Amino acid sequence: MVEHMNRRITRPYRVSILDGQDLKKAMQSGADWLEQQREAINALNVFPVPDGDTGTNMVLTMRAAMKEVENSSETSAETIAAKIARGALMGARGNSGVILSQILRGLAQGLEKKQAFTPTDLAYALQTAAKLAYRAVIKPVEGTILTVVREAADAAMAAAQRNEDMVGLMQDTINAARAAVAKTPDLLPILKQAGVVDSGGQGLCAILEGIWRYTRGERVAQMEMSEATASATTELSHGRISIEEEYGYEVVFLLHGQNLDIEQIRNEITRMGGVSTVVAGDEHLLKVHTHTLRPGQILDYGVSLGSLTDINIENLQVQSERYAAEGEAWHATTANKTASPTVGIVAVVAGAGFEQVFRSLGVRAIVPGGQTMNPSTEELLAAVNKLESPNVIVLPNNGNVILTARQLEGLTDKQIHVVPAETLPQGIAALLAMNYEAPFEEICAAMDEAIGHIQTAEITTAVRSVQINGVRVREGDFIGLHNGHLVTASTNMLEAITETLQRMKAEQYELLTIYYGEGVERADAERVAQHIKKHYPGLEIEIVNGGQPYYAYVISAE
Repeated sequence: MVEHMNRRITRPYRVSILDGQDLKKAMQSGADWLEQQREAINALNVFPVPDGDTGTNMVLTMRAAMKEVENSSETSAETIAAKIARGALMGARGNSGVILSQILRGLAQGLEKKQAFTPTDLAYALQTAAKLAYRAVIKPVEGTILTVVREAADAAMAAAQRNEDMVGLMQDTINAARAAVAKTPDLLPILKQAGVVDSGGQGLCAILEGIWRYTRGERVAQMEMSEATASATTELSHGRISIEEEYGYEVVFLLHGQNLDIEQIRNEITRMGGVSTVVAGDEHLLKVHTHTLRPGQILDYGVSLGSLTDINIENLQVQSERYAAEGEAWHATTANKTASPTVGIVAVVAGAGFEQVFRSLGVRAIVPGGQTMNPSTEELLAAVNKLESPNVIVLPNNGNVILTARQLEGLTDKQIHVVPAETLPQGIAALLAMNYEAPFEEICAAMDEAIGHIQTAEITTAVRSVQINGVRVREGDFIGLHNGHLVTASTNMLEAITETLQRMKAEQYELLTIYYGEGVERADAERVAQHIKKHYPGLEIEIVNGGQPYYAYVISAE
């Protein structure tokens, strides 16, 4: 159990120099302040889809970073900074977490050979942090966390040149960060349309504010958490990486209660042996999904927190056999891939049905993940290292996982290639284009090309009201996304599907595959297929149980 910080930090107002232990405490203060702002940051979601997890990704990245120095008594600023940067890199989740890890890496580079550091040293380190953050992104966009770190670093340098002490420098830095966050909607029009500021920038601002509070001698209480939660990004729980995963039971239920803690509940279920665990909702109502060998233990835990409704328990062995039977026609049209001894594949996949499809196409290492559940660099690295193949292809299958996957290069002796698949159908298309007998470079090129031939539609339920790109969305509407872009909203699901396919120009394609999600019955999917067939009689339509959470339907066109 992580203990509360029970004593007030006492230090004189004017601080001129900090050592490694000061840096550790300052960064912990930043992590704690970020933790307290997590849900507010998550709420700064541009699109009304259930993936507003920037705050969570940054919190988990910071937890991993601070875990590296939790028991360190090292006084060297260089050593502490390097350990924090390493922990952040391995624990980085999502685009925001990766950029944050590069900011911490830049701080570490700026503090090299420093036993202790001055305000001027810190200003130079922040400048390095900003530069590395920009380099981490192929196409940097202003109005994001990048703008915030750059303007904060510039303010720090100006303060250092005025010979400000550490408190004064951090005061100017946080003021600049707040101002930069406030103007992000003016730099990025989509933020203004959604009526929010940039969530990653707000997260960085929270960290800097925590550090500033430490230099002022203020106490930032740590949020109490279980040991399992504190080490969420640094220990891989049993079954988190699935290679020929053992069967058990799928458990799904709604949990009604008060002050429900999503992260604590998710981590406790994982500690109990839950695999592919997804917990979503708010402090009063959560939907819980997990795979476990002991469903009774999970249900008992749920009852201890509140009341349960809509309980569903299904034997995964039977479910897997059903998925295989339902996908028989689909599989018959695709060559069943055989794994190569020289090329291995790691795929990030959400949904038991999708897992079945990816395994049938030769994927041996599956990392559960997707919307609201972005895997860390360490989890992806562990999957890579479990494979015996010297060459490994990584399929992120989610736009928020690609940057994390690209951090693998240099962390292993294996040759890594990341196919920038942003959706599960794109990942499937890449696998279908794979020729194991070709040279590795040709395999990678063919897979990269294949993902560009797939159009993806996603149908889900809006989690908040917003107006973006002329689409007015009310909370609870069915919304359609085409290649990740919001295109329609309706109170009628079939209308949302029809409009999305029209925007996709579905008539230009030959084959439509409907992957139906968790909680959707096959009969419902068949009715959707019949509806689509009426509008597009020339299309060949196939139905596959994807089992994906949050998204009722994922539809690919090729």
